[in-house]
Amino acid sequence: MAKILIVDDDKSIRKTLRDILEFEKYEIDESPDGLDCIVKIKQNKYDVIILDVKMPRMDGMEAIEKIMNMSPDTPVIMISGHGNIDTAVEAVKKGPLISFRNHLISTDCLSP
Repeated sequence: MAKILIVDDDKSIRKTLRDILEFEKYEIDESPDGLDCIVKIKQNKYDVIILDVKMPRMDGMEAIEKIMNMSPDTPVIMISGHGNIDTAVEAVKKGPLISFRNHLISTDCLSP
């Protein structure tokens, strides 16, 4: 079973993603910001990380750089309600990005 880390400061987004992914039988862990995400990645191995762009303490753009240094083969799905083309291009340059969207995606892309 794939282990997924959901990183978003919006608790309702984390809950919605958790509910959907647990229904699909994925093991889920959550972080409210990039700083907490980095701590969890040091302690655990994740198959996929779903990462919001705009968050307090450490945003997704800073977090993805650290993630790629710590776990360069882990796919990252960037999500945002505030994204734009420049942010998407910057994120793509930083690592193995699966998707950059401001809406939910199909869980089909999470299957190994």
